[in-house]
Amino acid sequence: MATAKRTRTIGASPEELWELISDPHHMPRWWPGVKRMEDVSEDRWTQVFTTKKGRAVRVDFHLLQSDPPGAGGDPPGVRAWEQEVEATPFERVLAESIIEIVLEPDEAGTLVTLTQRQKLRGYSRTGGFLLRRATKEKLAEALDGLEVLLTPR
Repeated sequence: MATAKRTRTIGASPEELWELISDPHHMPRWWPGVKRMEDVSEDRWTQVFTTKKGRAVRVDFHLLQSDPPGAGGDPPGVRAWEQEVEATPFERVLAESIIEIVLEPDEAGTLVTLTQRQKLRGYSRTGGFLLRRATKEKLAEALDGLEVLLTPR
């Protein structure tokens, strides 16, 4: 299983971050490459990406966990979702892909930890180290997006 993790302190409260990350409609504002959202419901959504050739690629997700931060950040906020890979073109490469965000209070704001676990299939398993590197870069970009949106200027 390829697991990538990035952590950063963002100068906003856990509640401010939760408001942003718990609404999939906001994902185009901070998640890398997402052009728009479709079919958003409480526990399912579709992210639409555009390839370099301009073709739209739709990726479906469902919610696994959504626990807002408690008073004073105890317990921490946790939100996790899973890509639906069965019966999609992604099934050839992925057996599972789960993204988790944990929000914990910090002196300077909120400690945000983004983790993505991907279980590869077949021959794709040999490229796990490349996938992990690319995923770490994507998670860092997502943290950049959150930071830009929520850090006072």
